[in-house]
Amino acid sequence: MFPIHSVTDIALLRESIDLECKLAAGRDGAGALPEDFWSTYSAFANSQGGVVLLGLREKNGQFEVAGIQNIAKVRKELFDGLNNRQKVSVNLLNDTAVSEVELAGKAILAVNVPRATRKQRPVYLTTNPLSGHTYRRLNDGDRTVPDEGVKRMLAEQVEDSRDARVFAGYGLADVDSDGLHAYRNMLASHKPDHPWIVPNDDAFLQLIGGWRQDRNSSEQGLTLAGLLMFGQWAAIQEALPYYFVDYQELPENKESDTRWLDRLVPEGSWSGNLFDFFRKVTRKLTADLKVPFSLKDGFRQDDTPLHRALREALINALVHADYSDRASVLVIKRPSGFVFRNPGVMRVPATQALQGGESDCRNRILHQMFLMVGLGERAGSGLPKILQGWEGNGGTLTLFDSFEPYDQTRLEMRWASPTSAEKTPEKTPEKTPEKTPERILDLLRNAPHLTILDIATRLEKSESAVERAIRKLRSAGRLVRVGPDKGGYWQVINRKP
Repeated sequence: MFPIHSVTDIALLRESIDLECKLAAGRDGAGALPEDFWSTYSAFANSQGGVVLLGLREKNGQFEVAGIQNIAKVRKELFDGLNNRQKVSVNLLNDTAVSEVELAGKAILAVNVPRATRKQRPVYLTTNPLSGHTYRRLNDGDRTVPDEGVKRMLAEQVEDSRDARVFAGYGLADVDSDGLHAYRNMLASHKPDHPWIVPNDDAFLQLIGGWRQDRNSSEQGLTLAGLLMFGQWAAIQEALPYYFVDYQELPENKESDTRWLDRLVPEGSWSGNLFDFFRKVTRKLTADLKVPFSLKDGFRQDDTPLHRALREALINALVHADYSDRASVLVIKRPSGFVFRNPGVMRVPATQALQGGESDCRNRILHQMFLMVGLGERAGSGLPKILQGWEGNGGTLTLFDSFEPYDQTRLEMRWASPTSAEKTPEKTPEKTPEKTPERILDLLRNAPHLTILDIATRLEKSESAVERAIRKLRSAGRLVRVGPDKGGYWQVINRKP
């Protein structure tokens, strides 16, 4: 939300994914906390956080300052509710999160709701998180979270590592032996003196966390990590009905008759497990990258920062995925760049993850399995290394959560300019479909500070196509630019041309 300094700023406000405006007048007009404040509080806390402005009235599609006469009363009602466990499950606010703003002699209240931590989610109303009492923010509205999603939040809250779960009855017979032996050979090559090279397959799986016996229930079998990393497709499908991994190489032109140039999915000809998926997809991702000639200790080096960035991006998607969720692991390669999607939202905010230093890996055993053979980065350094390697070669990177249609994390990596791997024959100028302008408006209603490059990346369009669509929108009076190109924002006009 941009800073509020005047009544004019209020008139420019539009409710979005992180902004909600409410009147808060009460029955007597002197001021009262609206009852629907609490659904917004829950929604912001369970999403990316946001600001609630109390004391604004909507008139003819614009907001105006109504003010709150008895602002102390509203503030007291707010904190009384926050500390009432019959009202809401947790208080995320302190005095600094609630501020009074005076405009034209009238006072409004700004409530800054932070994103709740994993241990605090779900933030819900009454004393029951289920049955429609938990909310999330989607676009500019508060939506109830289905019970299935609430249960996943509760599991995330108590399970630091989701892949330690034991699948009783699953053992070595459900393991792809070729993949397991290939992994053991990688370990022997990477650490030839490691003591775990000697034991048989059963003992080795137990040592690396792929098989264990639960101390409380005495159940024994493959762990979720062992099944995902080395299992056979039939066994994985039986234990994890939503599991699916998908690699697609696509042409840049979406209107092409060719749906994809190359695709890899589990279809019975290979194991379908994560280790095989990683090995096959890594080769496809890096097949077109140039490798400059360089020597180290007399040997040619074939690993560049771009190779490492793409490899780490793939590992990051695999070890942070929530394999109980409905979205698939999806990797897309296009001439313009790459997309890595994994089911489950991030456990730490995207900005914090990109800065590094703090990690909350969802599948810690899987992460350790990759580290054992020299793949991946230590906790808290993976995404910064991806960012460094990719932007160091002129690319742009975007990391964000999405809750529609299912919870997912998307890492989008876009080339800044064509490389030798991306050069294609000259094409006629891209035609902008009629739906593109509306998609741009939908994006900018929720995120008015997006740049043209950001919009092009999210819509998977060329920058020139986005620029043409924005020119049409501005000519039609649907979109205006407020402030300079750098540091300003877009304002969507909520009316038809």
